[in-house]
Order: sequence, then C-alpha cells, then structure tokens
Amino acid sequence: MSETKAKITLREATQADIPALAALGRDSFVAKFGHIYSQENLDAFLAETFSEEAIGRELADEGRLYRLAFDEAGELAGYCKIAFKSAFPDHARGQRAMELKQLYAAPDRVGQGIGALLMDWAMDQFRTRGADEVHLSVFSENPGAHKFYRRYGFDKLADIYFWVGDHRDDEFLFARML
Repeated sequence: MSETKAKITLREATQADIPALAALGRDSFVAKFGHIYSQENLDAFLAETFSEEAIGRELADEGRLYRLAFDEAGELAGYCKIAFKSAFPDHARGQRAMELKQLYAAPDRVGQGIGALLMDWAMDQFRTRGADEVHLSVFSENPGAHKFYRRYGFDKLADIYFWVGDHRDDEFLFARML
C-alpha cells in the first residue's frame, strides 16, 4: 500500500532499498551535523549507523518500522524510522511509549513537505499500534526541528545526551502524550 502527496509516494522499505537508504542517511546526517565532529568520530559513527549491514539489521528488527518517500522520478527523497518501544523508559509517563527514531529528507529536498508527510504517517502508526506516548531525541541546537516537532504537539521533556564517538551532543527528549 502506498500514499501519495505532492508527487511524493510513501512505501515500505525492502532489502533492495538498503543501498539507497544507507546513502541517504549518511548524506543527510553529514549535511546537517557533519561540521560538528572530528573526521574520526564522524567516520566511525557513519560506519556504525549507516552502513548497509547496519541498515539491513534495522530492517530485519521486528520492533522497528521504516517508511520511505520517493519522488516522481523514483528517487529516494526521505525516510522515517519508528520503534515500537522507546529507548527512554525512565522518562515515560505513559504505559506504552514508542519512539520516532529518525526522520530525514534528502539534503536537497528539505522544506518540500517530505518531513510532514512522513511525520503524519508516523503519528498514524503510533496511534494504530496503541502508543499512549511518543518520544524523540532532537539536537539542542536545531531550532528548526524543535519548531517542526512542536507543530505536532511535542515539547521538551528532558535533557539527554547523544554520543558520536567521544563527542557528546546535548540533546532534548521531546515527548507527546496521545
């Protein structure tokens, strides 16, 4: 089943999508955050998180679900990854907290509505699957992302950290009750 909006089509990820998904994850992360890290930390993180092997393991994990956004030419324009269990159980206020793990648009596609389309899909999934709370981690110095998530009813719940090698990022845990 696929949905279409503004010449973008959403569909499930398959094994055949792994190379494109790994490349888009790397490209998006580097475009937005690459300048923050040493090359050594960045390279190690990209290899651990966005290698084809890592993406393949994630796709096989029954506790995760990907949705891919394709443009009219069939190019991968963005993706969303959700988890059916939050990685932040100590902060959960609900009984069934789930998590938005990643929401990326291709660097040249940011601002074209892809994030909103994927976020709408993710929120529908959380509701359908019985979540009573949704968590997401967002870089503390990313006000555009803060604004985007607040439009969906999320707000800061806690200060948390995200490690890229030996570099610690200050992050915010955003949450929303459903």
